[in-house]
Amino acid sequence: MISEAIIIPVIVALVELFKGLGLPKKFAALISVIFGAIIGIFYIENNDIKTRIFLGIVYGLSASGLYSTTKNSIEGFIDIKNKK
Repeated sequence: MISEAIIIPVIVALVELFKGLGLPKKFAALISVIFGAIIGIFYIENNDIKTRIFLGIVYGLSASGLYSTTKNSIEGFIDIKNKK
């Protein structure tokens, strides 16, 4: 079984790749959830497809939040550094 510790960063990386290819930033969260659902279907070991899709969506939402939190933290540190 592939764990969320691996799935979430993979989703973040895939979304970043698509953004680098021209995906508008406003669609990043949606793409993250879609990737999560797809990964859930194919890579999460569970007999129930609904559970796999649900977990994939949760991982996609988590990846979206991870990206957003990291971005906001970096911007906050830059602002603090520039004020000095």
